Amino acid sequence: MTVVMKDDTEVRRARRSWPAQYKLDILNEIEAAKAAGRSGAVGEICRREGLYSSLITQWRHQRDEGALEGLSDRPAGRPKVDRTKTELAKARKDLDKARAELATAKELIEAQGKVSALLAELSRKSAEENTSES
Repeated sequence: MTVVMKDDTEVRRARRSWPAQYKLDILNEIEAAKAAGRSGAVGEICRREGLYSSLITQWRHQRDEGALEGLSDRPAGRPKVDRTKTELAKARKDLDKARAELATAKELIEAQGKVSALLAELSRKSAEENTSES
């Protein structure tokens, strides 16, 4: 929505949002005024609060569907991330990586031991052949 100022400049109005409790309070106030039989009460409340009647209708539908009650105690914005869970997931990932590296290291050490034993055996056989030929 744009608003044109006196000097012909356009200013964008920020989109407004209302907390669920505010919506419920306005709806309750409107229903109380209607129950008291005050004519023009809805228009008066809408003008006072700067609301449109279409918003009131939309809020009624939200309330009737139960959407407003579920939001009334919930803080606005994204839910906070539990750092403990993220740190635990990172620690588990690091642990899995370390275990894989350890398994690789064990295989290498085992292979080095076999190569060392093979070389020792070849060296011993070579030494025996050299002593028997002389």
